[in-house]
Amino acid sequence: MTHDLHGRTERLELSDQDLRDFEAVVLDSTPDGIVLSKSAFYPGGGGQPADHGVLLWQGVETRIVGVRKGDDLHLIPAEDDPVPPVGTVVQGAVADARRSALMRTHSGLHVLCGVVFRDYGSLVTGGNMDELSARMDFNLPELPPGFKEAVEDACNAEIVADRRIDVRVLPRKEAFDIPDIIRTATNLVPAHVADVRIVDIVGLDTQADGGTHVASTKQIGRIKVAKIESKGRGFRRLRIAISD
Repeated sequence: MTHDLHGRTERLELSDQDLRDFEAVVLDSTPDGIVLSKSAFYPGGGGQPADHGVLLWQGVETRIVGVRKGDDLHLIPAEDDPVPPVGTVVQGAVADARRSALMRTHSGLHVLCGVVFRDYGSLVTGGNMDELSARMDFNLPELPPGFKEAVEDACNAEIVADRRIDVRVLPRKEAFDIPDIIRTATNLVPAHVADVRIVDIVGLDTQADGGTHVASTKQIGRIKVAKIESKGRGFRRLRIAISD
C-alpha cells in the first residue's frame, strides 16, 4: 500500500498502524505548529482524537499535544516547549498507550456498527470516542426488548470470533460499488477524494474509514454497552466501554 500525503507530510500511520517511532526532517516550525517530512501521528478525524507523543532532537524533547490539519499537517507542541529549527532531523515517538487504546476503541465501534446494522438495519448518525470509551448514535425508531443485552452479547461474540481487520485503499468508484460501504446516514467522504480507504472486519463490517485499527477483533478486548439514551426523533445513543 502506498503512503498517503497531507500537504508536504508523508503519513506513515495509514499504512503501518503499529508504527510508533520514526525519523523525519523539520520543514516548518513555529510555536503554533511543526511540519515534518514524515509523521506517524494520527491527526484526528472520524471521531478519533489526534495522537500525542514527543519529538526528540539534539538532546531536546518537544512534547506533541495535538495535530492541526490544513494545507499542511501541523504537530502542536506543548506550550513553552522548545521547537526544532527548520532542517533539523527529529525522532518522533507516538504515545503508545493512548494510540493503542484508541485503536481498540475505534475497532470496537466498527464491531458495534456492524452488529447493529446486521441485526437491526440501523445507520449511524454520529459518534465520538476517547480512550476505551465511546458513543455511537443510530437511527433506531424502535428499541426492541432486551436490545442492550443482545447487542452487547453479539458484539462480544464477534470479538471472540477473532475476525481479521483488513485495511486497503480503492479507487472511489470501486469502493462505492461495495454494498453498504457507507454506514452513516449521510456520506461523509468528500467528493474530491479519489481513493477511498476501506476498513474491513472480515465477515461482519466493511466501510469507508480513515482511522487506525487493531489487526483483529480479539485485540479489542471486551465491549460493554454502558448506557442507551434517547436523542429524540427515533435516534438512540449507545455508550460503550472497552476493557481487557
